[in-house]
Amino acid sequence: MIIVIPARGGSKRVPLKNIADLAGKPLLAYTVKAAIDAGIAADIYVSTEDERVARVAQEWGAKVIIRPAAFASDTASTESVLLHALDVLQIGTESEDWVMTLPPTSPMRSASTIQAFASHAKSAAPTVDCVMSVTENRSDFWRIEPDGRFGRLFPEQPRRQQDRPPLFEENSAIYVTRIRSLRRNELILGENTLCVPISREEALDINTVEDLRLAAALLRAGYLDAEEAV
Repeated sequence: MIIVIPARGGSKRVPLKNIADLAGKPLLAYTVKAAIDAGIAADIYVSTEDERVARVAQEWGAKVIIRPAAFASDTASTESVLLHALDVLQIGTESEDWVMTLPPTSPMRSASTIQAFASHAKSAAPTVDCVMSVTENRSDFWRIEPDGRFGRLFPEQPRRQQDRPPLFEENSAIYVTRIRSLRRNELILGENTLCVPISREEALDINTVEDLRLAAALLRAGYLDAEEAV
C-alpha cells in the first residue's frame, strides 16, 4: 500500500488552503501526522505543484511528488493526480496493492481510523475495488419538482428522524483504491465500492474560513485527543 495526499497550492476561497494555519499548525500537517501515527507499512507521498506545500510536507515527514501544473488546476481530477503518482513511482497494472488517498482538507480524521481503513482494504474480497468513507445522514431531503414546487425526495419515509432508514453521504475523507482497478478504469471508486461510515466530525471537510474556525473549535475542545484515547 502507498498513501497519496493530494495538496495543490491553488485555492480560490482560502489562499494556500492546504497549508493554512489551523490551531498553530499547517492544515496539511494534520493529515501527514495522522498517516504516520497510523503505523501502516506504507510510504506517504504528498503530490503538489507548489514548492511551499512541498516544504511543509517534508518538514512533517512525508515524501513529495511534484506534479505538472496541468494536474493542479481547478478542473484536474483526483484520478489524474493518482495516476501521475503511480507513473512517477513506476507502479503498473500488475500490482495487487492499494493506494490510500487522504485529502488534507479532512484534518479531524484520526490515525486509528486510517489504520482501520487499511485493515478493511487488506481483508476485502477480491471483487472490491475501493473502500470509501461515508457519513450517515437521516435528514428529510426536498427537491424542486418540474412544476416549480418543493416536494419531499422520499415522501413515504417517516416524519420522525429516528424512524427513517439512514442514507450515506460520500465525504471524501478516505479512499483506498485497488491499484489494478485504478489503472484499468481510471476511477478512484472502481466498479465495486465498500462503504465504511465515520463520524461527522472526522468527515469535516475544510473549504472555507468558517470551516477552519469550526475545526479549530473542535481541536480546542480536545476532539482529536479524545479520539486517540478511545
